[in-house]
Amino acid sequence: MLQGFQQQLIDYGFTASETKKLIDSAQLIELPTRHILLHQGQVATEIYLLLEGVCHSAYLTNQGKEFSKEFYWENDWIIGFESLIKQQASPYLLESLTPCTLITLPVDTLRVWREDKHSIYLKLLETQLMHKENKERFMLLYSPEQRYQLFCQNFPHLLDRLNDYQIAAYLGITPISLSRIKKRAQS
Repeated sequence: MLQGFQQQLIDYGFTASETKKLIDSAQLIELPTRHILLHQGQVATEIYLLLEGVCHSAYLTNQGKEFSKEFYWENDWIIGFESLIKQQASPYLLESLTPCTLITLPVDTLRVWREDKHSIYLKLLETQLMHKENKERFMLLYSPEQRYQLFCQNFPHLLDRLNDYQIAAYLGITPISLSRIKKRAQS
């Protein structure tokens, strides 16, 4: 699995020596379902490339509520840019929702990429910005029914991997609303 990562680094323009250094600092890990990778309030020491599985980040309130921030699946980088830039603790929890295989790299690696303005850092930033704009558009311009339809069209592979509570969280609706939307779609 590290070979695919090695090729990705080469494609981003890393030299052979840079690629070797990154591979040497990378670690392949396998995690069970519901494993916490990062607690809310903890300072991140690693960044991740998700090879297999589904992860989730969520904000936890003092009142015991959970607000879904994001879901991650195969080939997603999981990086807390705000924490990295401000050098502060994570404002959210990060956990695995399914068994996962990830590549971890020290967060210092990303700091070096940032300082050097390396192409992979710029590519990660661009990808994150486009994703955020797409998610904002998704949440603002579409009704809950349309969001569910788009989710089913764009991510059919996730329908069997996420439960209704998790899908509802991704869509920004309650599980009860999702149940009603699904019933209307079946009739």
